[in-house]
Amino acid sequence: MAARTRPLLLCTLFLLISLANALHFYLDANEKRCFIEELPTDTVVEGHYRALEWNEQNQNYAINEELGILVEVDEMESNHPVVKTRGPPDGRFTFTSHEAGDHSICLSTNYSSSWFGPTAHIRLYLDITVGSTKPDSDHDRSHISEVASKIRDLNIKLEDIRREQQYQREREADFRDLSEVTNSRAVWYSIVQIGVLLATCAWQLRHLKRFFEDRKMR
Repeated sequence: MAARTRPLLLCTLFLLISLANALHFYLDANEKRCFIEELPTDTVVEGHYRALEWNEQNQNYAINEELGILVEVDEMESNHPVVKTRGPPDGRFTFTSHEAGDHSICLSTNYSSSWFGPTAHIRLYLDITVGSTKPDSDHDRSHISEVASKIRDLNIKLEDIRREQQYQREREADFRDLSEVTNSRAVWYSIVQIGVLLATCAWQLRHLKRFFEDRKMR
């Protein structure tokens, strides 16, 4: 009867995990519970589990620090292991899917069953968040975005400085050309002035010479 009810229980758990983010279930020593998640490529998945062990003396479930939880995540199509870690009774695990498809998330304890002693009973709470941790990762790396933004601002300022330098070089070239043209005109103006002055002197000398010649003739 127990063998028949176990697949039904697993199917019920699969349905629950597809409808809700959090659930709890029970497992014993050397027992492994697996869940299937269909994930797209490069999807961040974060899981939070909390395991409580049944205490016969107190008749309640409580944290036992000696209890360890083994988390195993595999890509089902390629059978490639993604995560295999052992954590405390209250812990988290995070992974990123490298390929799209079904991923199996399995949890088990570090306890081994004993033929001569009582079997540990564990109540395990599991909360799986798919995809929503991506912005948190971006937020954790917000300093990278800030540095990238500052670099972009610096690049924009450098471009402005380059344009200003280019504009100043063009203005300097225009001013140099204007100065050369002005200097050239000034030189030619000086040469023309000297020519006019020499012509005026020659004309005056010629006029004086004729004047004195006319006086002698009289």
